Amino acid sequence: MKVQFVFMGLCALLLHTSCKQQKEQKEAEAKLLVTSPLKMDTTVVNEYVGQIRSIRHIEIRAQERGYLEKSYVDEGQFVKKGQLLFQIMPKVLGAEMQKTQAEVNLAQIEYQNTKKLRDSNIVAPNELAMAKAKLNRAKAELSLSQTHLRFLSITAPFDGYIDRLQVRPGSLIEEGDLMTTLADNSKMWVYFNVPEAEYLDYKTQSRKQKPEVKLLMANHRLFQYPGIVETIEADFDNETGNIPFRATFPNPQGLLRHGETGNVEMIVPLKQALLIPQKATFEVLEKKYVYVVDKKNRVQAREITIGADMNDLYEVTAGLSPDDKILLEGLRKVQNGDKIAYNFEDMKALLPNLRLPAE
Repeated sequence: MKVQFVFMGLCALLLHTSCKQQKEQKEAEAKLLVTSPLKMDTTVVNEYVGQIRSIRHIEIRAQERGYLEKSYVDEGQFVKKGQLLFQIMPKVLGAEMQKTQAEVNLAQIEYQNTKKLRDSNIVAPNELAMAKAKLNRAKAELSLSQTHLRFLSITAPFDGYIDRLQVRPGSLIEEGDLMTTLADNSKMWVYFNVPEAEYLDYKTQSRKQKPEVKLLMANHRLFQYPGIVETIEADFDNETGNIPFRATFPNPQGLLRHGETGNVEMIVPLKQALLIPQKATFEVLEKKYVYVVDKKNRVQAREITIGADMNDLYEVTAGLSPDDKILLEGLRKVQNGDKIAYNFEDMKALLPNLRLPAE
């Protein structure tokens, strides 16, 4: 009987201990995680769609009419300044130049004869002046013919890459016909559009030197050389609210070509930014909210304004202060006005598990 009594007491003790442990475990599980916004200096990477252009990209057009006698280059070929690209065979320019050369020779003879007569006082000074004028006109016409003849040999105005050939040998070329295009890819200009708010932030920041940017190419790899933002265009686009920036990138290996696209990454410093984890927010009708824990441990939904998006973090520009406590986990388990039990964790302890570009 005594043994039975001891056994029953032991069972009661174990049952009480088990119930107590389950109760403590449920209480621990019921506690939600809470944190506070963190104020600190950091950076954000703004990304913009960029259009890549050669610093010089021109059309090579014919300046005279004639048949294309020979093409000395191929598509995609790199050419040097002054290199012969095309030779046009003239139809009448050669004969015209011979004619003007003969007129120069005739005018020269007439001038020499008139000069001898004038030296002997046989003719008036006006006769010599007219002979001189006739000679000068003939020389000018010869120079013009020679210039037109030189236009038949088309050379490269600068180092660059030849694009698609629009004509082939034997084609009849008219004055002004497009023959090809030439691109100087030694440096590349990348144009990208910046919204008005980000433009204002950019201009109000004190900068001792022009900012560097990076180029994410179409294959999702970063271009190895950084670029420099050198110019901003004069006007905003009224339809989009953007203004074009232009960054210059060195291109020593010729990897970038005219017409490519990519994404420009600009690092923007944020001074004393107020940061919260993105998972602490929820959205209602395209507006961002957080649950703020008040002094009575009740959660209250509060609208916030987001400044910058930094992967796992948001910069909050309105709606919160560093002293506020916000619900970090269990947002779907509560409703506005619910009283909660919580554990508080400092934001600094959360940073190692968040992708934060800290300075």
